[in-house]
Formats: sequence, C-alpha cells, structure tokens
Amino acid sequence: MSRQANRGTESKKMNSELFTLTYGALVTQLCKDYENDEDVNKQLEKMGYNIGVRLIEDFLARSNVGRCHDFRETADVIAKVAFKMYLGITPTITNWSPAGDEFSLILENNPLVDFVELPDNHSTLVYSNLLCGVLRGALEMVQMAVDVKFAQDTLKGDSVTEIRMKFIRRIEDNLPAGEE
Repeated sequence: MSRQANRGTESKKMNSELFTLTYGALVTQLCKDYENDEDVNKQLEKMGYNIGVRLIEDFLARSNVGRCHDFRETADVIAKVAFKMYLGITPTITNWSPAGDEFSLILENNPLVDFVELPDNHSTLVYSNLLCGVLRGALEMVQMAVDVKFAQDTLKGDSVTEIRMKFIRRIEDNLPAGEE
C-alpha cells in the first residue's frame, strides 16, 4: 500500500519538474526571439493573461467556490485554493493597504524557478511574469480589473517572491441593448 502512495508522490514530483523544465524552455526561447527583457516580460504576461482567461472556467468548475463578496475574500481564494490547486503551494497574504484595495502574495517557494539561475545579461527579466498575467486574466473574467506585478523575486537575490495585486475597479457587464 505504501508503495502505491510513493508512486503517486513520485508521479506528482515528476509532473512538477517536467512543467518547470518546459516553462524554462519557453522562457529561453522567448529570450532568443525578442531583443530585450522588457519585450519578453510583456510576452510572458500576455501568454499568462490568455491562460488565465481560460483557466478560470476550470477553476470555478473544480473548486466549487462561489462569488467572492470583496477583495479580501478574493485574496483568500487565490492563495488558499487556486495556487494550491494549480501549483501545489499556498502563498501568504500580507501587506494590505489601508484602503483594502492592495495586498501582497508571498511565495516562500516558487515552483517555476526550480533549477533556474538568471544570466547577468537578463537582469531585468521577470522570469515568472506568466503568473501575473494568469491572475489578471482570470480575475478579469470574473469582473475584476487588477494590476499585478512582481515586487520581489528570489531569482534577483530577494529572500522571497512577492506578487503585488491592486484592485482597480469592478468591470460592469455590457450587455447588448434589449438583453438582460
């Protein structure tokens, strides 16, 4: 019985490592295709946005999470359910702004950066920028406009990875005239 449990754990670890290495190959190819880090950062964010737009439906179907009533509840769902479901980690929510419209997600261990070391000529590359795009795209699909960016990154010598999220506005549904 414990052998089967071990196989399941090994399989998840292999899947995680394969994902990490595949993501690394993607970033490497983008660095070859684009002139500078800023263009690579934009492309990673754009790719993440497109993933987030599609991933939200899977998340809502699999998690059975209802509509969040405020930004704090949204933060809890992102950290405790979404990150756990898709990356196997649970970031810490911290640094709330006094207005309650901005917070940080602290990732003690970012699975995307396993086996990664940034070369000196890519000091402005935001390697995990895909995550910012995923969060922005997914939240936009549930009528929340947010600004998402990295504030700290272990790849750049910081002790933790920090993603800063700021609520911009609630997006109103624009239905065609005559429909409700």
